[in-house]
Formats: sequence, structure tokens, C-alpha cells
Amino acid sequence: MLKIETIWHYLLYEALEKGRTAFTQQDLAVEFSVSTSTVHHALDIPTRLGAIRKTGKGFVVENFQKLLYYWASVRRLERDIIFSCYIDKDVRQIEALVPAEAIYAGYSAYRMKYQEPAGDYSKVHIYLDKVVKQELLARMDVGRSDKEKEPNFYVLKKSPDMEKYGTITTIPQTFVDIWNMSDWYSGEFITQLKDKMHGLLPW
Repeated sequence: MLKIETIWHYLLYEALEKGRTAFTQQDLAVEFSVSTSTVHHALDIPTRLGAIRKTGKGFVVENFQKLLYYWASVRRLERDIIFSCYIDKDVRQIEALVPAEAIYAGYSAYRMKYQEPAGDYSKVHIYLDKVVKQELLARMDVGRSDKEKEPNFYVLKKSPDMEKYGTITTIPQTFVDIWNMSDWYSGEFITQLKDKMHGLLPW
């Protein structure tokens, strides 16, 4: 993800899962080890959209939905794909084989968060900081013939700050990632996630 995306992610996570909506640019600069100009850049368009409201000493997340949908609209999930392949197993078997350092994403993250899927799904997405291709192929038991089929397993580049959120993506991250998936069943997951987020919003 781009650095500004990691900032949006943090703001959305804090607002949704901790009820915190007030921040300062300096605090964010320290949190992400970036300049205040980078933080200012991240807040520019969300402020003009009314998602962020500047205050005397900082700013607040004024409209959670606007910030969430803006991030979803500019997210380019395909840029983060560093490996994909077809694995001749069902999704639960694939999920059980992923490396311990992986962060589950997309449909798998939804299922693990809520203990059940919003619907059937046939693709598994994970975040990893690096991929040793042959080791991963061996671990996932990918046969030679499988390499010619449409992928159902995707590895996305993990940014360093993602680990602090746990072993599955946060609710905002899961929403934004699924929003950028074209599978026919993605809409049902989005609908269910919107309902679940609505019940958590502090306003």
C-alpha cells in the first residue's frame, strides 16, 4: 500500500474499533516515521471531501464513510500482488497451509473475524512481506499442471505497519480490499461488512 493509504487505514481503524476520532498531524508523523508534509498530503483530499475536519490543534475524522469509500475508490489491489497461483484444494485447506507470518485478507479475513463467511468463496488472499516462490509452491503442494489454471491463491505485499493489527486484516482494510475484488460473490461480503460497521460506528 502507499504510505498515505496506511495513514487512512490507521484513522479508520482507530475510529471504528477504538472510537477515537481526534488526531494531530505531528502524532501521525511520529507514528509512521514520515514528515508532516506527507501527513498533510494524506489529509488534503479527505479534508476537501468533508471526511476530515481541521481543528485548532489537529483534526477529526468527521465522516467515516466518506474516508472509507474514498480509500476504496483509489485502492489498486493488483499493484500489491507479488505472487498468485492455482491450488487444487478447497479454501479451508489452502488457508490451513499458509505460512505462520502471513496476514489473512479478503474473504478469509471476513470468515475468521466473524466465524462464518458472508457467502461461498473460492479465492484466498494473504499478505506477506516476501515470497520465496519455490518454497511457497512446495508448501502449498502446487503441481505442475496447476500452474496453467486461473489463480485462486494470491499473495499481497505486506507493509511493515500491518503486523500491529494482528493476523487478519482489520475491518476497514478487509472492506477496501474486497471492494477491489471483481468476484461475483464480493458484493454480498461488502453488504454484510457495511452492516457490521454501521453497528460499531461511534456516531
